Amino acid sequence: MENPNLEEKFVGIQVSPISFIDEGVDTVLDTLHDRVGVNVLMLGTVSWLGLKVGRSISYELDGWPDHGVPEPFSMKGGAYFDPHPEYYANTSIKGFRAKDPEMEGIDILDLVIPAARARGMKVMPELMEPLLKYAGHGSANNVEVPGLPQSLEIDVFGRHGPEPCTNNPDYRTWWHSMIEDQCRNYDIDGIMWCNERRSPLDLMIQGQPPACFCEHCRRLAMQRGIEVEPARKAFLEVFEYFQRARAGEEFVDGSMIEFLRVLLRNPEILIWERFWLERNKDLDRELYGIVKWCNSDLEFGLNVWNRNHFNPIRKAQWPWAEQTQHSDWVKPITYQHQSGEIYRDEMAHFYQSILRDVTPAEMNPLMYQVLGLDEAPWDELAQAGMDPDTYVYGQCVDAVRGVGGTVPVYMGLGVDAPRSREDQAVCTPDIVYRSVLATYRAGGQGVIYAPNYASMKLTNLDGGAQALAELGLK
Repeated sequence: MENPNLEEKFVGIQVSPISFIDEGVDTVLDTLHDRVGVNVLMLGTVSWLGLKVGRSISYELDGWPDHGVPEPFSMKGGAYFDPHPEYYANTSIKGFRAKDPEMEGIDILDLVIPAARARGMKVMPELMEPLLKYAGHGSANNVEVPGLPQSLEIDVFGRHGPEPCTNNPDYRTWWHSMIEDQCRNYDIDGIMWCNERRSPLDLMIQGQPPACFCEHCRRLAMQRGIEVEPARKAFLEVFEYFQRARAGEEFVDGSMIEFLRVLLRNPEILIWERFWLERNKDLDRELYGIVKWCNSDLEFGLNVWNRNHFNPIRKAQWPWAEQTQHSDWVKPITYQHQSGEIYRDEMAHFYQSILRDVTPAEMNPLMYQVLGLDEAPWDELAQAGMDPDTYVYGQCVDAVRGVGGTVPVYMGLGVDAPRSREDQAVCTPDIVYRSVLATYRAGGQGVIYAPNYASMKLTNLDGGAQALAELGLK
């Protein structure tokens, strides 16, 4: 492998606003630039998730890192820049400026951009959907934004759901407005966007009722010739199957055959699933277009969910080639040490329902073949994690092949990503070191350390710095 071109270096890191307050702007940037070798900041600017804008959310399991303030952060969430009111005239969602006392009077973009520019570093706001009450992401307890509950989804039973509907005009326009506001009013280099919404079928596999059937979704579906009530009734029957399967009910011909039987009897759910998926992808396309309209030189990068390559249905729904049509680069998420348990959690829902008649140990080797994985056995996976030389390398090869040379692949490498159990694999300098080398060996053109600098140990980042030095990138 030839060393990559230093002039095309892309070494990013996801970082919270609070880190700059806790440690000081110059300290953070000097550490990242000089010690770690970072030249691109993915800065959390709007979120109610601790994983994006807070301190460590797993300090009880992982301890505190070797920098920053070793105390829980009573994060309120919101916008950590100053929203310009004129951009929100067409949405009822306003008043979402973060109210954290530590950030009072501080616009994080105004604070960081000049100091980053002085060091030759790029700055890109990092934004993710869902924004609110996202399990496992250290969500704020309350979201104090007037009018936001009026945008909530309606599930198959007619109840308000836990998330806003992305087809709700107020909520969708709010996203459009936040993107335009930051692109027009700050000297940024682009936007990194992550879409982690689950589809109606995905929700049912997870044991949750499908959504959304609000008036806006109904109207959009009817405009496409989709009959709403037959689809909603079909979802009720398929959801009932998943509930029965997860409850352990025995089916005459087994759980998979019963699923196929119910699915074939209710093909309307697949039509609705396609409708939902296209509207969800449309949001990505719309934000890409807004960024380019504001400034064609700004980059729009896709931060792509790791569950897209752990879930066979999602993998089929999100082909790489399609995503290159509305992105300047892609970042596959691969949180190596943490990923064994993430994969187990994702696949466990299949083994509780559709695949209930086989054991994970029996099915897992075949599923590895289907998904292109080559990792530890099911019962050892959480403790072993996924190996950089097989997992990061393999996912990078898959992405590079999938994009077909149309856009660069920047691998999202987990550094102290939050664990969920005591015996879960932990991050080490060697894991980060080998992940960086595996990326460039597989044809990747950059790396992004994730999910949040506030939880990363500098000693683990040193492993990546060593690899960058060997590659001539530091």
